[in-house]
Amino acid sequence: MPVDEASSEETPYGCYITSDGWFVLNLADALAVRNEEKGGATYPLEARDHPFRDVGVRVCVLPPGEPNALYHSEGVQEGFLVLSGECRLIVEEEERPLRQWDYFHCPAETRHVIVGAGDGPCAILMLGARPEVETLLYPVSEIAARYGASAAKETDKPDEAYSDWPGDFEPARVPWPPR
Repeated sequence: MPVDEASSEETPYGCYITSDGWFVLNLADALAVRNEEKGGATYPLEARDHPFRDVGVRVCVLPPGEPNALYHSEGVQEGFLVLSGECRLIVEEEERPLRQWDYFHCPAETRHVIVGAGDGPCAILMLGARPEVETLLYPVSEIAARYGASAAKETDKPDEAYSDWPGDFEPARVPWPPR
């Protein structure tokens, strides 16, 4: 049985996918979401109400010094490919510099976060398996805290971990490639 092409919708902020199915989307035309204070900008690449069943995919653009999330671990495998720029990986309480074309393989239960570095924004392709049951842990991390990327106290509840992060992510038109 053939698979239908996904539908999309054009907004002032870019195009987003609105249904299941196959699609091609150029990041220069895609809707991004951004929090002006923290977390950079993200191109979700998935339909808002129809996330991919097996693998989550997004591209994140981080300014220098800005974390993509809080230091955490998940019960599934993830992978991160630096497309442009430089960033800092904090993994299992160690810091590692990453640059264009570096790939970080992140097995399940690995504690990690990525922080923008260098002179300009970095862009990172982020891939993660979709769990049947999501398990998350937000541990306290001295190293991640230096970048504003540690939970105040250990928790497995995202709302609790992110309680002091500013506001929500809003739709945005973000230039691609990052400058």
